[in-house]
Amino acid sequence: MARVFKAGAATLGAIAALLALTATPVRATPPNIPSASTAASRLATLTVAAESHQSSYNRDLFPHWITITGSCNTREQVLKRDGTGVAVDSSCYPTSGSWRSPFDGATWTNPADVDIDHMVPLSEAWASGAWAWTTSRRQTYANDLGGPELWAVTDNVNQAKGDQDPATWQPPLASFRCTYARAWIQVKYYYNLSVDSAEKSALNGMLGTC
Repeated sequence: MARVFKAGAATLGAIAALLALTATPVRATPPNIPSASTAASRLATLTVAAESHQSSYNRDLFPHWITITGSCNTREQVLKRDGTGVAVDSSCYPTSGSWRSPFDGATWTNPADVDIDHMVPLSEAWASGAWAWTTSRRQTYANDLGGPELWAVTDNVNQAKGDQDPATWQPPLASFRCTYARAWIQVKYYYNLSVDSAEKSALNGMLGTC
């Protein structure tokens, strides 16, 4: 009888542990965010240069929200990836789900309240070297799901960020600034984009919070 009781207790304990693990929904984040030490090393290798070609920037030069799979475009794919309990209709538009914006910690249940942010804004990329790219490469950049370039965030926070780099804008949630810097550096490193001196200084300061 004692053995049966112990086995039953062990089973109940396992169930309790499983419930504890599943009680908090897992929220996806973009892939391939480097550690702080790796980000610092990569930041040190980036070319420091003043931004250029700003006057010739046009958002249409970065074809974005292309079809990724089935009827889902890039925006809808990020909403599915980064949300919790997301269900979509036949057009891939979310009909339910919730999204926690890492920039400010707010949670939303209406997808209209969520923007898909380019970690390194398109105009920032343009002025940092993308002006010399082919349209095909700019399309790849604007729809990149393989790295930490696309984030589901609160719409008005994304609008406040606009085209700014970390020298003039950082996430209002201070605890996220370490991750923000690491993701920003990874995008610039992967695409071989330059940083200006104020941007580099700000990124080093953000890494200091890690």
